[in-house]
Amino acid sequence: ELKTGTFLSTAEDVAGLVVGMHQDRPVYLEDVASIRLTTDQPKSFVRYGKPPAKGQAKALYPAVTLAIAKKPGTNAVTIAEQVVLRLQQLKGLVIPDQVKLTITRNYGKTADAKARKLMTKLLFATLSVVVLVLLTMGWREALIVGAAVIVTLAATLFASWAMGFTLNRVSLFALIFSIGILVDDAIVVVENIHRHLRLGTTNLLKAIPRAVDEVGGPTILATLTVIAALLPMAFVTGLMGPYMSPIPLNASTGMLLSLGVAFIFTPWLSRMLLAGQHSHEQKSGTKLQSLFHHIMDPLLDPSKGSRRRGLLWLLLVLLIGGSIILIANQAVILKMLPFDNKSEFQIVVDMPEGTTVEQTARVLTEASSVLDQIPDIINYQLYAGTASPIGFNGLVRQYYLRHAPWYGDIQVNLASKHQRQRKSHDIARQVRKLLQPVAKRLQANIKVVEVPPGPPVMSPLVAEIYGPDHNEQMRIARQIRKNFENTPDVVDIDDSLVAKSPRRILKIDRARAAYFGISQQQVADAITTLIKGQNVAFIHGSNYKYAVPIRLEFSAADKADLEQLLAFKITGATGNQVPLAAFIRVIRTDRDMNIYHKDLLPVVFVTGDMSGHLDSPLYAMADLYRSISRQQYDGRTLPQYFIQQPTNPYVNSLKWDGEWQVTYETFRDMGIAYAVGLLIIYLLIVAQFHSYLVPLIIMAPIPLTLIGILPGHALLDAKFTATSMIGMIALAGIIVRNSILLVDFINKLTAQGMDF
Repeated sequence: ELKTGTFLSTAEDVAGLVVGMHQDRPVYLEDVASIRLTTDQPKSFVRYGKPPAKGQAKALYPAVTLAIAKKPGTNAVTIAEQVVLRLQQLKGLVIPDQVKLTITRNYGKTADAKARKLMTKLLFATLSVVVLVLLTMGWREALIVGAAVIVTLAATLFASWAMGFTLNRVSLFALIFSIGILVDDAIVVVENIHRHLRLGTTNLLKAIPRAVDEVGGPTILATLTVIAALLPMAFVTGLMGPYMSPIPLNASTGMLLSLGVAFIFTPWLSRMLLAGQHSHEQKSGTKLQSLFHHIMDPLLDPSKGSRRRGLLWLLLVLLIGGSIILIANQAVILKMLPFDNKSEFQIVVDMPEGTTVEQTARVLTEASSVLDQIPDIINYQLYAGTASPIGFNGLVRQYYLRHAPWYGDIQVNLASKHQRQRKSHDIARQVRKLLQPVAKRLQANIKVVEVPPGPPVMSPLVAEIYGPDHNEQMRIARQIRKNFENTPDVVDIDDSLVAKSPRRILKIDRARAAYFGISQQQVADAITTLIKGQNVAFIHGSNYKYAVPIRLEFSAADKADLEQLLAFKITGATGNQVPLAAFIRVIRTDRDMNIYHKDLLPVVFVTGDMSGHLDSPLYAMADLYRSISRQQYDGRTLPQYFIQQPTNPYVNSLKWDGEWQVTYETFRDMGIAYAVGLLIIYLLIVAQFHSYLVPLIIMAPIPLTLIGILPGHALLDAKFTATSMIGMIALAGIIVRNSILLVDFINKLTAQGMDF
């Protein structure tokens, strides 16, 4: 007990406190307790390391990670540069010289590099179009088209800003994606003016209005059909909606602006640059016309053309069928989004519940030794008992909630992609393979998690087990996990079950405690002090900025020994000393299981990832579906659901989630958008040509896009993803545009008396 007015200013004052009398002599605190000036028992460890140079020893340094986020609407590149500058200013002032500062993640720099690369691509795409016009029509026409592209892009960027879109990777991708569409209107107008000049027109002022009017109707219709194909994509729902919407909105806005530029700016610039340019088309056909007649005349022959056209139909059907077969035989892999070549990935470590933070830190250290073997890794950070600073994975998969001694995390940073030969996905696959023996030896669950471009899901493969009884759910989940383990190329398997770990419940015999004159509150306070500790006073030294607490608690060794705890004596009402074991009974049991709910239904998760030749969880899910369908669970087949939760939650069932769910929702919405776009295109063409048959002829080439798209993916070993679907939808509008111009010219020439 501290007397009123006692002032403690040093550790010696604490050691000299009198805590009792023995044989008429005072007993000091230092006689019965070990006194140390130290910190609290660490609840987490953070270490920084990097692969050692040849001949050097491995070194891990204690570290503190500082993560900085920007406000919405501000420029990430500028903010990052200002933060780096401020850190440099703080060196030697706030940050001591012996403290090393390393920037391990700079998304501002990444965003700047991505934006610059996309700007380069945009410039390259524009120059490609200009060069193509230069080779086919001449330098003046190329100059007109190039100027039209620049004006259209400037107007589109202004419109994008007015609509509230920022200049980011998605909006830049939309511009690059639509550059060929944006320039089409200007090319059509310039080419027709150029054609009139070649036909011998001498009065440019009369030729330009006539040439523009000649292609004006079909150009407007063609532009509207491309917009009709693209705009429905803005209504894609779910997680991919915000990523999709800038593409159709920006591209559609650009198309409308390009139409205005083609009808206003392009004729004016043509008048300025093409004045005095007159050339007459030669009577003899050009090489291109000769090639055209060589291919088309046999098909149009009155006597034999019908049979040849029939063979052409058969060939097209076979080509379309063969293209679709490429998906069936997995020559073209279906996936939500392609892998990106990132400069980082994450290693997530789960130890059995009850593992100490020191043991988790040891496992992380062993795992980091594997990373030292990879030359593409520049540094890494180890987090034991706490989560790494929140990133895209942490946001979506809730890694930021991982705060327990048995949770570990390694943030791995790679060299710049210009300084390494392999992609980050290939490096991650190698690391995963090397870590599996370590995980097995140390009884740890180690998962290599890549930073996804999307989709943001808990895990690529997720099986949700529903049912009325939690114990039965757990039993089925363990069986499902075995299916995951027996399926080729399925890796990083985990579940939401808690590993069995011992638990001790101390139950107070209230009657015996009352007999000794001891209350439950006394017992609870004593046990809390022994295990967690209690601040009993403070040292207020002149050299201390903050008061130093005097903390009373058992040593770490004594806390680990339950018998030592129960041997502790507590003072009763009469001053008698009674050990806790006299009125406390120990109940030995296991920790309770976690119970998760989704949409108010109890659920158990089994998760996994796909790594191998296919690298798409859709195929692993199909294999798992077949293997689970062949098994019996309590004498019946387990119902499996794909697009909705079980209709009867009181029967054991399985729902597939993860990347599949986002893939289904995205492709469903994009498929609906595709269908709506085709319907709008059909109605627009009907309104223009006053025929229900002509639109079918104009739209007939749309299925033929498969002959190019799917074999192209197979030849380039590219996966068919959501971005492929965007291109396929846009291609439908572009092809219809070409058909409209062709059919309109055929109609005009036949109306003038030319033989069909």
